[in-house]
Amino acid sequence: MVLILGRRVNREDPAVVRDLPAVKRKVFEMDPKNVDDTMDFSSGSSHAESVLHVFDEFRTNRLFTDVVIGVQGREFPCHRAMLSACSGYFKAMFCNDHRESRQTLVEISGVQADAMEVLLQYVYTGRATITTQNVQYLFETSSLFQIGALRDACAKFLEDQLDPCNCLGMQRFAEVHSLKQLAGRCRGYALQYFPEVAQHEEFLDLRREELEEYIASEELCVSREEVVFEAVMRWVYHSVEYRRPMLKELLQHVRLPLLHPNYFVQTVEGDQLIQNAPECYQLLHEARRYHVLGNEMVSPRTRPRRSTGFSEVIVVVGGCERAGGFNLPYTDCYDPVTGEWKSLAKHPEFTKSEYGVCALRNDVLVSGGRINSSYVWMYNSQLNLWIRVASLNKGRWRHKMSVLLGKAYAVGGYDGQSSLSNVEVYDSFSNRWTEVAPLKEAVSSPAVASCAGRLFVIGGEPDENSCTDKVQCYDPETNSWLLRSNIPMCKRNITAVSLNSLVYVCGGLTKCIYCYDPAQDFWMPVVNTFSRQECCGMSVCNGKIFILGGRGENGVASDSIICYDPASGILTGVAAMPRPISCHGCITIHRFDEKLHRT
Repeated sequence: MVLILGRRVNREDPAVVRDLPAVKRKVFEMDPKNVDDTMDFSSGSSHAESVLHVFDEFRTNRLFTDVVIGVQGREFPCHRAMLSACSGYFKAMFCNDHRESRQTLVEISGVQADAMEVLLQYVYTGRATITTQNVQYLFETSSLFQIGALRDACAKFLEDQLDPCNCLGMQRFAEVHSLKQLAGRCRGYALQYFPEVAQHEEFLDLRREELEEYIASEELCVSREEVVFEAVMRWVYHSVEYRRPMLKELLQHVRLPLLHPNYFVQTVEGDQLIQNAPECYQLLHEARRYHVLGNEMVSPRTRPRRSTGFSEVIVVVGGCERAGGFNLPYTDCYDPVTGEWKSLAKHPEFTKSEYGVCALRNDVLVSGGRINSSYVWMYNSQLNLWIRVASLNKGRWRHKMSVLLGKAYAVGGYDGQSSLSNVEVYDSFSNRWTEVAPLKEAVSSPAVASCAGRLFVIGGEPDENSCTDKVQCYDPETNSWLLRSNIPMCKRNITAVSLNSLVYVCGGLTKCIYCYDPAQDFWMPVVNTFSRQECCGMSVCNGKIFILGGRGENGVASDSIICYDPASGILTGVAAMPRPISCHGCITIHRFDEKLHRT
């Protein structure tokens, strides 16, 4: 049938066709400028889905199938083209003249039949049912056959199934299969929920190096250090004969000094395995010393885990903005990890300057600060308040304080007429200052630090017109002073700290940090600073040395903070202080922050 000018005729009737007059066809005339002459049509994903659906029916009914995949005795009729289109593995098998490209039956070993069925379901439909029972085998099968989308879906499913009883095993599975994202998620989960994870059987199957990695991490989340100790001992006792020799290596990562003293005595020292492990005695001794000396003891094990709510912070007390300027009333603390500053209770006598400051256990002592001033204040870090304690026997300023073997020493200084050789020691239990042997040379504005059981007084000003390079060393056992190797500069207004049995000195308008090794009686320069400063603050926090503020040659104070890491030898500028400051006190204490505490 054709339609000509609106008349319907029957072409099957020859007579009719013969009698038809010649007719000229009409053609619609269109302006090509105004009308597109093509149309792109697409049915979208529905076409692909319908084709897949038909192929899946072909597979089910064994229509046009040209290969059978044999897995664990089961046969799966398939189409080579479909398998090759979805899988690089099958494409290489069927397209490169391998033996299998000519075989009707291809046997595949090392694969679960149920996983193969789900995988073929995905190949022919784009859909797969992933369950906790099949996910591991399905992941391995999709990895083998190089079907990335299904493999990634299995990995995502595993991430969503993380819980304390499976995260460790899942991490090991992820590492075997080079799933970095999943392995990282598992590790982070185990660190975050460590107390719960440590109660499950998987924890007891950890390798020693895996357990060490967890308990050594700063990201480990525990509300108290006792949890870490108990987890380690549970792991050791699980296979005690084999794991006993590993005890010391593991306890090196447990922060024994931060355990509650009663728990330490009753549970740790009372443990039969530890009692019979002489190699652990040094770690126990360190913990005992910390319970007596507090923050004077510094080691990786005395640094609190942030999840316990405690962190090491640098307390900055008083100071002034420029030489001869007004003294500042502020007491602030700085957390180098977060960069945050917080205000603490103001010092009651902020009109003083160039006083001595030190940290006694976890409190702050401030002494002197004016001509003939003998007042001493203690900042209680738990209560955030200042308390008057026993006064010095001799008032002073421009002196330094340091803590040695649990007692605070006030060293040298100036009394308005001359530099002092006087040294006093404070016993917090008796709340009393007593004089000890005087310095060999009177000095004011020296650097003072305790290290290796000795007190070192470095440089300073014997009188108003001269400086000294002498290093005076105090032995508390003999109550006597000795001279050690001179520092390679002759300066006043310098400051010192000790770290890892070494003394570090900066300031005095020099551009260099010097290091002194008491064991070798040897000085050496370690790194240049960014500018020349004096009267700066210096403190050790989180195993690094921080230098805060100070004033330059023009007498103007700085607000800079620089950090020196002895482990790497790198000096970096890290932050700015809330205000420029010099002649201030800087000490490190442990401070509790409820926001950090893991409940």
